[in-house]
Amino acid sequence: MSTSTIARDSIATDRVATDSDEIRSQVAEAYTAALSRSQTSNGGCCCDCGDEQTAPAGIAAKTAGYDSEIAAHEETAVSSFGCGNPLAFAGVTPGQTVVDLGSGAGFDLLIAAEKVGPDGRVIGIDMTDAMIDASRQAAARAGFEQIEVRKGLIEKLPVDDGATDWVISNCVINLSPEKDRVFAEVHRVLAPGGRFSISDIVVEELPAEIRQHAAAYAACVAGAIREEEYVAGLRAAGLEDVEVSERQVYNAEQIRGIVASDLESFGIDPDTLEGYLGALEGKVWSARFEGRRA
Repeated sequence: MSTSTIARDSIATDRVATDSDEIRSQVAEAYTAALSRSQTSNGGCCCDCGDEQTAPAGIAAKTAGYDSEIAAHEETAVSSFGCGNPLAFAGVTPGQTVVDLGSGAGFDLLIAAEKVGPDGRVIGIDMTDAMIDASRQAAARAGFEQIEVRKGLIEKLPVDDGATDWVISNCVINLSPEKDRVFAEVHRVLAPGGRFSISDIVVEELPAEIRQHAAAYAACVAGAIREEEYVAGLRAAGLEDVEVSERQVYNAEQIRGIVASDLESFGIDPDTLEGYLGALEGKVWSARFEGRRA
């Protein structure tokens, strides 16, 4: 299932709300519907992941850079909506604590739990009740008692100061209308020397007509910012050694899978849409941001 289906099936308006709480409400509705659909159609992702009618189980996770992890947690992988693998090559070690911002159905929580082991701790944060229920069920199925899932906003994390060794996130911060607050929270909850690994969507530029659509917002595009802005925001929050360690640039067909059907349904004529898709090619990508707290 493409994220365009997420937006089309669950957002009634064609404009992004200007109020932050309303934006979060729209996103929560979108991903609640997406979770339900993914559990019946065996596929889901934040970004393009192939034909929504034929996507096999785990294709979103494969597209996002997972492989062997899928076989171990296939039932949870089908509800993965990520755009990258923030734990790939991450130096998470046994006994550490990991906090996942926007933990969704729990796929990354399971991977983190394997890395920290029974003596470590994994804390998932999500604002959507359906996702929280799904991730708790996933942890129970896997027998991971070290996983705890808390309801909360990524702009105001229910986590103590300096409580974690790692912060991870997978295609979630782009959805926040207050990214500066999220970056500040990453700094606050990290222990001195703690690290972060964040996979997210960034855009070089985006036509105003697309950025204004709620459908594109929930599809991880309209809320995305430039890579340079993202890096600057993390640094402004006091985080250090910020770098982009990986990029996956999307072509026109992949971008089409993210937003095209929704924008067509909201009245953008085909010729204009084709122009947008061509202009966006090579200007939308997923990136992995890494760094640390001093």
